[in-house]
Amino acid sequence: MTIPLQPTRGRDDDQQSVYDAVGGMPTFTAIVDRFYEGVAEDPLLRPMYPEDELDGAKDRLRMFLVQYWGGPKDYGAQRGHPRLRMRHAVFPVSPDAADAWLRHMTTAVTEQQLPPLYEGLMLDYMDRAARSLINTVNGGEAPMAGRTMPDHMQ
Repeated sequence: MTIPLQPTRGRDDDQQSVYDAVGGMPTFTAIVDRFYEGVAEDPLLRPMYPEDELDGAKDRLRMFLVQYWGGPKDYGAQRGHPRLRMRHAVFPVSPDAADAWLRHMTTAVTEQQLPPLYEGLMLDYMDRAARSLINTVNGGEAPMAGRTMPDHMQ
């Protein structure tokens, strides 16, 4: 069996996606649930979510991660292209916020006790994704602060 070094978009019979290799939907649900437990208590990240929006955010993140790592393509079917930078432009993602996000995600991933290869792949991606979304300095506002995203982009 060939183990892909990146997520498998379309699978050949001799390849297994990261999604399948780490346990499928239950693993990604556990990662996202644990991640948002941390976010809910984080003084820097929690204010970025409307009072009742953690559940919606959990669903979107789970669908995105599942699709990215080779699982069902529900995210794309419901929301189109991820456009991560565009979708996050309204939030003040400072280096401190990226570090907080990554700290909670690292906890969520490592608690799953995945095989080291897959844990490393996932954490490397999470680090690069968090850093790519930085759009302000610590204590600054996002470039689009005060503006809201149109409904079709959310």
